Order: sequence, then structure tokens, then C-alpha cells
Amino acid sequence: MSDTTRDVRGPKEPALRPPDVVMRLERMGAAHQTRLSFLRAMLRCAARDGWRFTRPRFDIDAAGVGVAIYCVAIGARTYSLVAFAHDLPAERRTDRVIAEAWDATFVLYDGVPHDDEVERLRRNVPRQEAGRYLPSELVLARANRSMRLFERVVGALSEGRQPEAHEVEATGYLMRTTAVYGNGKFGIADRAVIAERPEFAAPFRAEMLTVYLIRAFTIDLVEYMAALRAKTTAVALAPALRRRFGIGNATGLGMAPFLVRHPALIHRWVAARETALARVRGLSMATPEQRQVFARALQGARVQIAAWVTDDPVQAPRIPVLAADLARLEAHVSAGAFDRPAPWDQLYHCAAATLSIEGQELAVSLLIEPHGTLIDDLAECMTIDEASAFRIDGRMRALDLAAMIDRIYAWTRDFDFSHPSARARFWYVSQEKLEPRLGERAHEPGADLEQPLAVASDIVRLRAELSQARGDEALAAFLLRLPQHRHAVRRVQIAARFSYGEVRDNLICADMRAIDLLRCKLAFFGVTRFDPQSDKWLRITLFQGAPLPDEIACGDWDGWIWDAAGHQPA
Repeated sequence: MSDTTRDVRGPKEPALRPPDVVMRLERMGAAHQTRLSFLRAMLRCAARDGWRFTRPRFDIDAAGVGVAIYCVAIGARTYSLVAFAHDLPAERRTDRVIAEAWDATFVLYDGVPHDDEVERLRRNVPRQEAGRYLPSELVLARANRSMRLFERVVGALSEGRQPEAHEVEATGYLMRTTAVYGNGKFGIADRAVIAERPEFAAPFRAEMLTVYLIRAFTIDLVEYMAALRAKTTAVALAPALRRRFGIGNATGLGMAPFLVRHPALIHRWVAARETALARVRGLSMATPEQRQVFARALQGARVQIAAWVTDDPVQAPRIPVLAADLARLEAHVSAGAFDRPAPWDQLYHCAAATLSIEGQELAVSLLIEPHGTLIDDLAECMTIDEASAFRIDGRMRALDLAAMIDRIYAWTRDFDFSHPSARARFWYVSQEKLEPRLGERAHEPGADLEQPLAVASDIVRLRAELSQARGDEALAAFLLRLPQHRHAVRRVQIAARFSYGEVRDNLICADMRAIDLLRCKLAFFGVTRFDPQSDKWLRITLFQGAPLPDEIACGDWDGWIWDAAGHQPA
């Protein structure tokens, strides 16, 4: 796929939605998963390539303490999730990153660890950041049990009955991860170690695999603890109910700066989705099979929205509006939308004209859903060698860069940075946990440690300096005089090639909601059940409804994410 939006369309495809529409925080914060999302793409890959899952070790006692190993053979390589289960008192259980103990800790290991390696990992993995690691450790993670559901499920199974389905749906997971670390953090393997391996070439594939295996562990754990508690009466979870357990996650500000620091990569993600939408809109008709898949996805979405509960004062009022949006979309389909010329484009325009922003973004997901053979190749085009875009072209003249800013960054004129509310916040990295944080400029110290994430403000300052420069001055000379503008110059040159790479909003204004950044990234991961806990962190669910490792090869699970009842394979 091209690195610009200029050459990715076929001869009959509509234009891609422009960055000024797509990359606004309000719309980014309304994003939903699609069939290109990373966890869905991973499961398709696992089914297609015949990944082989085994559980060679499960040494857990009645208190739920011990070690388990889950292996997945992918071609000539094998990867192992090594899980350490702990007995954590309830009062020590917290979602906060400052926690020092968890119900379970995990590492994705490159290969199959022998006993000495497992012992080394046992001494380090439960310590997480404080541990010592080798390049054989690919991903670190930790998780806590659901305080409401975990014990209820163990108790029900030990008594020979299934847990209540409505309780399972209300929570959606047995454990909630509080961190999943990859890409060289705390001394584990750098991304370069696995980037050239086909199975991990896609974005966050190693992390998605880790979470998927953690999910399998949590389900096995409750069944095992129930069996130990009551060997004569305990039962296993019913298959359809097992699939309704996903993995919860608590995600905060640590994830937000990623969308700013990786403009070329973010462009690839967004351009893939927008290209998929354009391909679908370019179709001249809807086949019976496509109509059936769309109807199933729409009905599944309506069920999901009806079950979506949050106390967030911003998101909660949007949910009934979204439910009404889907009813309106279904009515349009029932009125014969698929019998008209270019039906998918007509549906898109109907959504754009009549639905809320969140309704429009969910409609994009639904429109894309029935067209795997047309668009799934785009899931393999969502990575990039970012280093190739990082070098500044110092030969460019100052006047040419100024013209580029005027063309690409016209949206920065919307903000008056002389007003305190426009620069009310600042991004910094905490000394204690080395995690991104958001400070209040007027009330908190630390603005002198501000991270270069205030892109709009920095571009405005750069443009003002360029207006004072000689028009024919080379950027190399300009930056020798004013080196503080290097990162802004680089961003402009990157944005000229990667048009979806810039968040087109003020990231330091008083009313900025950081969870809009989080939700955009998490939608690309493929998560559901967004539950904001503030404007800085939220809870989500991954893999709810997905096939378990022993089911992936048993039929067609492609639409699992839409089926609240637990899809049976075709």
C-alpha cells in the first residue's frame, strides 16, 4: 500500500476520507474494531497457517498458586507463555501501575524453556519491572482476578452447575491485565529481534498472542480450581459459555503518546482502514452472502450496544444515541438499500448524513465486515520501517517548508496559544514508573520536563520562526541556528508523505480527553466494551467470544466478535 492516500484507490473507488475528518480527536475517540484489527487478523492467521497449541505444564495448587506453560508452534518456531499464579490478598489488588504484586504474572518466551530457565523466570517475572531479563523474553504481562466473577465461577463449577450467563456477560472476563509490555522494555527483547519473523511482522502480534494465551490460562485455572475443590461434583464450562470469557484490561496514559510518536506507523493503520472502506464503497452490488454477513454483524452490534454499561458522563449518553443510530441503519436496509445501485456507497452516505459520529464509525466497521476477500490483504500492510522516514531533508528551503505547513497544518490556526486554556496541560514522564503523565501547567511543577507532544503548538512556533527566515535558507542552516525546532521540522516532512500520521487537534488544551487517543489505538487492537474511568484511563475487554486454542482449526470463526450467543463454526 502506498505511503500517501493518492495512489491506493482502484479506478472505481471513491476518494478516501480526508485526514481533516478522520484524525480529529472527537472521531478518533469514537473508533470501533474492524476485521482489520490486530487480534482478529491474528486469529485468521492462526487458523490459516495451522498454529498448534499445547499445554505441557500446569502445576497449580488448590489456592491457585503455581506455574503453567502454554506453547504455540508456528512453522519451525515455538513460543511459550510461562504463567506464574500467586495468592494475592484482596486488599493488595489494584489496577494502578504502581502496584507491586498481582494475582498472576506472565512472560512470552522465545522457544520452550527448560526447568532451569523456568526457575530463572520464576525469580524475575513476578517482580515485573524490577526483574532481570534476557532477549529470550519477548513480552511481560501481569493480571488480577475479577473480584466479582472469578470466585463465583469457581464456586458454581465446583457445585456442578454453570455460572449465570448474565453475570458472565456483565463482567466479561476472569482476569484483567494491568500491563502488557513488549518492544525492549525493562530489558526484554527489542522489536528488532522478532520484526523479520512472518508470524510477528504485523503490529503488536506478539502482545496479542500473549493476551490470547493468558485468556486460555484464566479459563483453565477456574476449571482446575473447581475440580480440586470438589472432585466428585465439579464440571467444566460449557463451550459456548467458555468463549464468553475474554480478558479485561486497564489502560491509562502510558499508551497515549504512541499515536504521536509514530506518525508513519499510525498513517499505515488508518490508511489501511480507509482504503478498505473505499474498496467496499466502490462495489456496484451486494451479494446475498454479503447481505447475510452484514445483517448478522448489525444484529450483533445492536446486542452489544444494548449490553454496554458505563458510568462515564461523556460516553454514557452516547450509548442510547448509538442504539438509535443502529436502528436507523437497519430501517434503511429494510427499506431496500441493498437493491439500489452502489448500495455500500449509499449506506455510507446515509450514515454520514444521519448518524452521530460514533454511529458513523461503527457503520464503517459494519460496512467493511462482509468483504474479507476484498480487504483482508490490507492487514498485512500495517507495518513500516519508521527509520526510513525519520531523517530530515536539510536541503529543503525555508520557504518550501513554510508552504508545506500552510497546506498540511492549516488546522493549527484553530487554536489561540496565547490563551491559557489552549496550553493548560503538559506531557511528562514520571520518575517513579517511567510512564507518561499529564500535568496541569498552572497548578503542578514539572513543565520544564515537558515532552515534545504538543505538536500543534510546536508547529505554530516553527511557522513563526520561518516567517522571519530568509526564504532561500536551507533547513540545515536554519536548524543550526534554531535546533529546538528539529522535531517539528521532522514532523512536517513526515506529514507530507504520511497524511494520516498527525492527530489534528491540540493535545495540551484544558478540555482534551486523553482517552480519545487511547480508544483509537485500542480499536485498532480489536477491543470491545470501552468503559472510561476518567478522562485519562479506561477498562476494556479483548477476545470476548473468540474461539479457544483447541477450536481455531474447527471451522469458520470469522464473525465471532459480533455473536453474543457464542458462534458455532460452519
